[in-house]
Amino acid sequence: MPNKKLNPKLLWILFEDVLVPRLGLTVWDRAVYSYLLRHSLVEGNLRLHFAVLSVARDLGLSNGPVRQAVRRLDELGALRLLERSKTGHLVEMRLPEQILALRPAKGDIFARRSPHATRHFLNGASGAAEDPSASALESTDFLSTWALRKTIHDRERGACFYCLRRTPAQLQCLDHVVPRARSGKNSYRNLVSCCMECNFSKGEHPAPDHLRDLYRKGRLTPAELDARLRALKDLARGKLRPQLPPVQ
Repeated sequence: MPNKKLNPKLLWILFEDVLVPRLGLTVWDRAVYSYLLRHSLVEGNLRLHFAVLSVARDLGLSNGPVRQAVRRLDELGALRLLERSKTGHLVEMRLPEQILALRPAKGDIFARRSPHATRHFLNGASGAAEDPSASALESTDFLSTWALRKTIHDRERGACFYCLRRTPAQLQCLDHVVPRARSGKNSYRNLVSCCMECNFSKGEHPAPDHLRDLYRKGRLTPAELDARLRALKDLARGKLRPQLPPVQ
C-alpha cells in the first residue's frame, strides 16, 4: 500500500463525489481526513503519528472538533486508530476505495458482512436464517462492519442514548460506554448511538457522570435521568440486544 502510486484526480473525485455523501461526513471530518491523508498515504506512508493540537493549529480549528472528527473517522472505517497516548495518535489511513469496500451502499445491508458474523447468522449450508445464539452475540465485534454498526443505531431508534435528542443519521456517533482507553470492548453491551455533542462532551468520563451532568444542565428531567441510569444497567446486563436483520 505505501508504494501504491495514487491518482490525485481520481482520489479527489472518489472523496468528494462518493465518499463524503455516502458517509455523511461533516466539514470537520472532511478537513481532518484530507489533512491526515495528505500527510500519510499521499506521501507513501500507511501509518501516521500526529498530535491533535498540531492538526488543529494547521487547520485553524479548535482541539474539540478535530478530536471528534478523528473518533468519527475511526468509527466509519476511514482510518484505524492503533494507539492513543499523551504523545499523540497513531493511525492507519484508508483510501476512499478501501472504505467503500468496507461500507455497502445504502440499502445493501448484507453486503460485505464479515465471515465471522455470517457464520453465526446463517443456518448451515441451507442458508436458512436463525436467531444468533447468546455466545455468538457476545463474541461479535459490532464495529467490524457497517451492517453491525447500523444495528446499534437502529436500537436507539434515532435518539441519542444519553440526552434523548432526536439525531439525524449524518450526525449520529457510536460511543463506547466504557472507553477503549479503559479496555472498553466493541460489544453491543458497551456501544450506544448518540449525538456528536454527547460523544464529545462525555469523552472518557464515566457514563453515569455524563448523565448527571446533563441533568444539572437541564437537558434531562429527574425521571429521564433515572430511566437513563436504569438503561445503562440494562445495557451492561445484556438486556438491550440489537435487532439483527434476517439474512435475505
